[in-house]
Amino acid sequence: MTAHNKAVEQIRDSYAAIPEDAAPRLAKATTNLFRFREPTKTASLSARDLDQVIQVDPETMTAEVQGMTTYEHLVDATLPYGLMPHVVPQLKTITLGGAVTGLGIESSSFRDGLPHESVEELEILTGDGRIVVARADNEHADLFNAFPNSYGTLGYALRIRIKLAPVKPFVRLTHIRFTDADKCMLALSEICESRSHEGEPIDFVDGTYFGPGELYVTVGTFADKAPYTSDYTGMRIYYQSIRTRPRDWLTIRDYLWRWDTDWFWCSRAFGVQQPLVRSLVPRRWLRSDVYRKLVGFDQRHGVTARLDRWRDRPVQESVIQDVEVPVERGAEFLEIFQSEVGMTPVWMCPLKATRDWPIYPLEPGKLYINFGFWGMVPLPRGQQDGYYNRLIEHAVHRLGGHKSLYSSSYYERAEFWRLYNGDSYWPVKRAYDPGGRLLDLYDKCVRGK
Repeated sequence: MTAHNKAVEQIRDSYAAIPEDAAPRLAKATTNLFRFREPTKTASLSARDLDQVIQVDPETMTAEVQGMTTYEHLVDATLPYGLMPHVVPQLKTITLGGAVTGLGIESSSFRDGLPHESVEELEILTGDGRIVVARADNEHADLFNAFPNSYGTLGYALRIRIKLAPVKPFVRLTHIRFTDADKCMLALSEICESRSHEGEPIDFVDGTYFGPGELYVTVGTFADKAPYTSDYTGMRIYYQSIRTRPRDWLTIRDYLWRWDTDWFWCSRAFGVQQPLVRSLVPRRWLRSDVYRKLVGFDQRHGVTARLDRWRDRPVQESVIQDVEVPVERGAEFLEIFQSEVGMTPVWMCPLKATRDWPIYPLEPGKLYINFGFWGMVPLPRGQQDGYYNRLIEHAVHRLGGHKSLYSSSYYERAEFWRLYNGDSYWPVKRAYDPGGRLLDLYDKCVRGK
C-alpha cells in the first residue's frame, strides 16, 4: 500500500468514527479562512499525512498532489523542473484543496482563470463516506463541476492532479501609474485582451489602488536573465516599492511570494513595517501564516476590542473580503468603496473564467477585476457589526459582480441560493451527501457554523 493510500484509509476511518450528530470539521495546521465561528458541537476530522507532493511529471507537465499540500510546498517541488501551477495563490500556506474548493487568484488569472480551472482530476471523500475519483468526463462530472466554491460541503479533496505551466528564472516588473480610475480600468481591459503592453507580451497582470488619484497596474514578463534582483523578504517592503520604482526584477520564486512577506500590506497592523521593529523580527516570522495566527488570537480573546474600549475609540468592524466586479464597473465600485468604506490600499487582480462553473457563477470569457481589501474600519455611531460588509455585498451584486465566501457573509437564505446557484448545488449535495453529514453551503459560509 502506498503512503497516499494509507493516508486515505486514515481519513476515511476518522470520518467513519465521527458521531452522526456532530458536524465534521477538517483539522488543519493553518488556515486562510476568516469566518470566526461561535463554538458549536463539531468533531475534528484528522487529515494528517495528506500534505505531500506525490509526483511531478515534467513530460506531461502535471503534478499529483495531496489535498492538504500548500502551494509553497508544491512550488518548491515544481520550480526545479522549470514549471509552476498555472495559478499560484498569493499566500504560501494556501492549500491545493483549499484553493480548489474555495478561493484562489493571482496575476496569471487574466489568462488562466482560477486554480480549479487547471485541475484534471479530483479524488474526494464525499459526505456519505465514499472515496470517488471525479473528472470532467466521467460519471462524477457533476461533482467535479460543483466542487469549486463548495467549501467542504460536498466533500474533501484527498488527491488532485493539476496541470503545470513552464516558467523562466526571472520576472521583469513594470509599474504603470494612473490618476484616474476609469483610465486604469480601460488599460487593464486592453492589456488583458491583447496580453501585451507597449508591444511586448506579458505573463502577469495585477494592480494596486492607493487612493482616488493614485492607482498602479503592474505587468510582469518572464526573462531568462536579469540585471539585478530585488529582495522583499527582509527590510524592504514590496508594496511600497510599487510607488517608487517604475521597473523592477525578481526571481520567479520571489515574484510568486512577493505578497506573502507582509501579507500584502496587513503586516503594518502588527508594527513590523517600522524599521526598528522589523530589524528585530526574525525573517522566518515575516509570513502571512504568522500574521493570521495573531489575528485568530485577537479574535478569540478580544484584545483589539478591549484596547479600543479602554482608549474610548469607536467599535471597529473587520472588513476582509475579495470581490469580483466586471471591469467596466470597476471604477464605479472603487468610488463607492472609497466614499463608504475608505480603506486603502486595495488589491486589483483581473480574471476570466475559462468555462462555466455552476457554484462559482462568473460569466465565461468576461473580464472581472478582483478587489481585495483586508482590515478594520471604525463603525459609524449607532451601527452594528456587519454594516460595512452588508454594504459591500449589496454594491457588488448591484454592479453585476460576485463575492467569495472565505470571510463573513450576511445574505438572507433565499437571496444566497439565488446568487450562488442553489438549483445546481442541491442535486449534487443530495447525490453525494444524502444524509446531510456535512453542513450545506449557506449554513457553513453565512451562518458560520
